[in-house]
Amino acid sequence: MSNPEAQTPQAPEPVVIKKYANRRLYDTAASAYVTLEDLSVMVKGGTDFVVFDAKTNEEITRQVLTQIIVEEESRGQNLLPVQFLRQLIRLYGGGAGPTLLPGYLQMSMDAYVRQQEKLRGAFGTAPHFFEDQVRQNMGLFEQAMRIFTPPYVRPVEPEARPRAEEKPAASPEELGELKQRLEEMSRQIDRLSKQ
Repeated sequence: MSNPEAQTPQAPEPVVIKKYANRRLYDTAASAYVTLEDLSVMVKGGTDFVVFDAKTNEEITRQVLTQIIVEEESRGQNLLPVQFLRQLIRLYGGGAGPTLLPGYLQMSMDAYVRQQEKLRGAFGTAPHFFEDQVRQNMGLFEQAMRIFTPPYVRPVEPEARPRAEEKPAASPEELGELKQRLEEMSRQIDRLSKQ
């Protein structure tokens, strides 16, 4: 019989960060001093870490993560609305809120992250998505134009329209321009999905 623990992949141990009295942070895995900005990059990259006070060996990860949020907010990354911050401060006075809030916030954040990943997955197939959208929009546009065509203008009969095989092929310049436009749209979608 095999060992079940050997079959289960375990998450890597979190990186240990030591915080010294002079406020310097030391990454024990990299054997180097780091800044709050370095720790922010680690969080964004998915690297898990724990922070200990070097003198007392008390875990202070929560306080350091809060400092990172304060730094981000001071740089103009205003994710936390003022009213939310006020309500959060009010909850520090006691009552049932503080015991229920952390679980609720964690659950909400997990749901938000899952939604963001789904959106990124949907936009990963962006060129096909946009081609379909363009076709649908052109069909709607043609219908709208038929509706708003004045009676004295004779609409083009379906038989008179050129067939697909009769259309001239697009020039290499036109294809290149269309490709550039699609790539730019894809970059814009990537930027929007990261926000």
